[in-house]
Amino acid sequence: MRWIQLLTAALLPFTALAAKKASGDRFNDFRSKSLSSGSLKLDDALYTQLTKAPRDYAVTVLLTALDTKFGCVLCREFQPEWDLLAKSWLKGDKKADSRLLFGTLDFVDGRNTFQSLMLQTAPVLLFFHPTVGPHGKLDAQPVRFDFTGGPQSAEQVHSWVARQLPADVPKPAVHRPFNWVKAVSVTTAVLGVISFFAVASPYIVPILQNRNLWAAFSLITVLLFTSGHMFNHIRKVPYVSGDGKGGISYFAGGFSNQFGLESQIVAAIYGVLSFATISLALKVPRIANARAQQIAVFLWSGVLLCMYSFLLSVFRTKNGGYTFWLPPF
Repeated sequence: MRWIQLLTAALLPFTALAAKKASGDRFNDFRSKSLSSGSLKLDDALYTQLTKAPRDYAVTVLLTALDTKFGCVLCREFQPEWDLLAKSWLKGDKKADSRLLFGTLDFVDGRNTFQSLMLQTAPVLLFFHPTVGPHGKLDAQPVRFDFTGGPQSAEQVHSWVARQLPADVPKPAVHRPFNWVKAVSVTTAVLGVISFFAVASPYIVPILQNRNLWAAFSLITVLLFTSGHMFNHIRKVPYVSGDGKGGISYFAGGFSNQFGLESQIVAAIYGVLSFATISLALKVPRIANARAQQIAVFLWSGVLLCMYSFLLSVFRTKNGGYTFWLPPF
C-alpha cells in the first residue's frame, strides 16, 4: 500500500493544476474556448453565465433548432453563414479589441432558455450590449434580429452586428474561403465551350451564315407575333369555347377577344399566303418547262385566292359589320 501513497503524493501537483480555477475574467475565458470553433456551443447554464450582468463585453447569440425533427430549414441554411461570420470576426480581431463574443444555443440544449424568452420560432439572433465599462449601457435587454426576410447572408448579419457596436470599435470583415470547386467547374465549362466551337466551327459557321435559315427563322417569328401569340400569354385566353348550341367556337367575336386555336389558324393562313407568294416570286420563274410553269402559276394563284378569301371570312366573323367578301368563302 506504500507505493499507492507515494504515487498519490507525486500526482498531487498535477491534480492541483488540473483543478485550477478560471482566471475570473469571463471574457478571456470564453474567448479562449471560442478560438477553435468561432462560435461557442452553449447550453442553459453557459448561456446564463455568458450573458449575466455585470458584463464588460458584448455578446451575440444565435438561438436555433438544427435537429431535423423540428423541420427548421432556415436554421440549417443559416448555420454555415453564422459559423463563417464568427470565425471571420475572431480571425480579424486577434487582439480582441471589439470585445465581442459569438454563441450558439440549440433548442435541444437550451429548452429552459427558449421558454424563459417565450420564443415560438427559430432562428433568433440576440445582441447583448456591455453593462459596464466605457461602452456599457444601463438597459440590459438584448436587441433582437428576426429572420422575417428569409435566409440572411453572413455579410447582412455582419452589417447588423456592426451597427450595434460603437463607432470606434473595430469590425472585421467577412472573408469567404475561395471556392475551388466552382472555379474548376467554371474553367472546365469555359474551356469545353471554346474547344467545342473550335472543333465544330467549320460545320456551324456555314449553317449560321445560311440566308435561307435566317429567312425561315424571321418568317416564323413574324407569323408567331402577328397572329397574337403574345396576346394569348398576357390575357391567358382559353384555347376554344362553346358556341352555346352544343358545338365549338374557334373564333371569338370582337377585336378585343381571341382564342388560342384562333391565333394558330390565323398563323397558318399567313404562312400559306407567304409560302405561295415566295413560290410565285422565286420558284415558278425557274421552271424550265413552259406548260409546267403555267400550271404552277395557276396553282399558286388559286391557293392565294382561297386563303385570302378564307382570311376575309374570318375577319367578317370577328367584325359582323364588315361587308366585303371574296369567293369561294
